[in-house]
Amino acid sequence: MTSSDQLAPAPPDPPDRPAAPAAPDNWALFVGFSRIALSGFGGVLPFAYRGLVEQRQWITAAEFAELLAGSQVIPGPTICNMSLMVGFRFGGVRGALSALGGMLAGPFVIVILLGIAHQRVGGLAPVRAALTGMSAVATGLIAATAIKMALPMLRRPGGRTLNVVLALLAFGGLGLWKLPMILVIAVLGPVGVALAYRRDP
Repeated sequence: MTSSDQLAPAPPDPPDRPAAPAAPDNWALFVGFSRIALSGFGGVLPFAYRGLVEQRQWITAAEFAELLAGSQVIPGPTICNMSLMVGFRFGGVRGALSALGGMLAGPFVIVILLGIAHQRVGGLAPVRAALTGMSAVATGLIAATAIKMALPMLRRPGGRTLNVVLALLAFGGLGLWKLPMILVIAVLGPVGVALAYRRDP
């Protein structure tokens, strides 16, 4: 038997790749956003990022940033707008209502109960100290989420400097100069869109 008659060795099997997460149904959307809402003492955004991007992997970090930007532009609470967008993406109108229902059902009951409790014990010094500590923790969570969202933006080639400049201008306008959010978005939003389209038409 000649070498030409010998069969070529079979290529090695490709390495196993983790399966992509299955698309959530309406019940999964309701439960997922309920857990996010019930975790978000002092601010839901960090828990939304962890739940949607890191734990369930329903969307990517870049998609989260895009949905967050869209949710902040349109009227209404940001996280509720995002729940509608994510829910509609996976389940249409029913999915959007399921996600929004998950965001609102648990907190609605808790806020009513906390309002009753605050009327009775809200003036106590330990309660005020606890609320102050919660606000400090919430600030740290929001800062950590902002850093996580900024890292993919900084790693993106081609527009790194532009992204940093726009982010710093937005931070300065809102945090330092106390400009209205609608004004900052109206000025920097179209600039960012135009420059991004020019870079990646």
